[in-house]
Amino acid sequence: MDNQRLFLFFALAMVLMLIWQAWEQHNAPPQTPAPVTATGAPAPAAAPGVPQAPIPQTAETAPSLKPAEALASGTRIQVRTDVMEAVIDSLGGDMRELKLRQYPVAMNKPEEAFPLMRDAGPELFIAQSGLIGLDGQYPNHKTPFTAEAGRYTLADGQNELRVPLSWRTTAGVQFTKTYTFHRGSYVVDVEFAVKNDTRREWSGYLYGQFQRMHTATSGIFTTVPSYTGGAIYTPENKYEKIALDDMAKTPLKREATGGWVAMLQHYFVSSWLPVKDERNEFYTDVLDGTRHVLGFKNLTPTKVAPGTNGTVRVSLYAGPKEQKILETLPEGMDLTVDYGFLTVISAPLFWLLAMFHGLLGNWGWAIILLTVLIKAVFYPLSATSYKSMAHMRKMQPKMKALKERFGDDRQKLNQAMMELYKTEKINPLGGCLPIVIQIPVFLALYWVLLESVEMRQAPWILWIKDLSAQDPYYILPVIMGASMFVQQKLNPQPLDPIQQKVFMVLPFMFTAMFLFFPAGLVLYWTVNNVLSIAQQWRITRVVEGKTK
Repeated sequence: MDNQRLFLFFALAMVLMLIWQAWEQHNAPPQTPAPVTATGAPAPAAAPGVPQAPIPQTAETAPSLKPAEALASGTRIQVRTDVMEAVIDSLGGDMRELKLRQYPVAMNKPEEAFPLMRDAGPELFIAQSGLIGLDGQYPNHKTPFTAEAGRYTLADGQNELRVPLSWRTTAGVQFTKTYTFHRGSYVVDVEFAVKNDTRREWSGYLYGQFQRMHTATSGIFTTVPSYTGGAIYTPENKYEKIALDDMAKTPLKREATGGWVAMLQHYFVSSWLPVKDERNEFYTDVLDGTRHVLGFKNLTPTKVAPGTNGTVRVSLYAGPKEQKILETLPEGMDLTVDYGFLTVISAPLFWLLAMFHGLLGNWGWAIILLTVLIKAVFYPLSATSYKSMAHMRKMQPKMKALKERFGDDRQKLNQAMMELYKTEKINPLGGCLPIVIQIPVFLALYWVLLESVEMRQAPWILWIKDLSAQDPYYILPVIMGASMFVQQKLNPQPLDPIQQKVFMVLPFMFTAMFLFFPAGLVLYWTVNNVLSIAQQWRITRVVEGKTK
């Protein structure tokens, strides 16, 4: 019964945790910009939304609150590769739209690519880049570039696709901003070529930034508890999340050599990846109270002598949080797969899951094999728990007799129960520790199944076409609930009638909750229940057989 109480506590704690996560997302307060007072030496004025060039002096400066502004637009340039469909705007050369062709938006819409970036609506999300400086004209994300063509397509046999945009200052400096797309890759190189035809040295700083709006989705149980917001990585402080709320409360201003800045969302990540040894400043800002900015800017200027050429470049990753791909990117990008505080357990679980998928070729069977392996690892601990339950079950007639003898006198009943445990050499808490030890593993696997883009739209068998989505016919949750009901019947029943009713309701409550969970998670839970029933049934038979 103590095990049952512990199990009930765990179940209720998990339900409360999920409700709390969903409630926080559902009721997240709107972001409001915090007023910031500028201090230090005045700097050359920058256009709204354009980062300010680094000041050579040591004077501290802070970004000022930007007025409301709408996204202006120029000529739209269509780009199509084997994995991407992008739209670049000639005004600023921004990446305004980006769709991932290998990731359909839904199972029933295989021809509709997932939209990672868009420049309109409540989910506005774009990537901007440019050059800034302290003197003269610079091609920032408000500059009207000229494009050579309106449509670019990666042809068969072609490994890269270059999209050049050009602009020339009145002083005679020619800039060419070139996007380079690669076959089979979600990395896009952005290069600025500077041709200085003037008689003065040109000096400028590269920057790249994201602008993002975010509207929390509604629904308590239908909302997946995943993180949407910023993140940075520096060699000194490693991986840090920068929540959208925090960008308004405390603007970020962090210097680092190397590292990267990123915007995260469920299954996908977009990241500016500066050159490894460059000294940069990472910053945040909030425009119009709704558009959150996270970016970087060089702290060391690029200089181009009169009559010469120069280049400066950065890479942009915009794609899935697929582990095999992230391992090929700069250090720390693999941490964007957000397993939460149980990463130390979740990461090896995913490694096993990926290995089983390599052997079996199906994520559903890989989940089943992983469940069997976890069950085998915890078999001795589970056996201890089930033996304790079997002994408790065997003592039920004697416990009922004590209940009838002492009635509502709980003090005498408890004393008599303890004497009974002592006489029969039963430790009523003997089965608790194995359950407690397994709880972190359950939660870690829960996050693996929720966060792994590899599981997105991955089929199993028959009606399960997407392990990351809920069962469309609710068959798996019902089987899970039935298995849980059988498991309850194998456990010793509480003497208290109220507790008996609570435990009888538990399978139905879990079934209702699991109706909206990803099918992969329900599959894991169902297989685990079936294996537990088999193990518990056998142990109970052995223990009860010894008494006959």
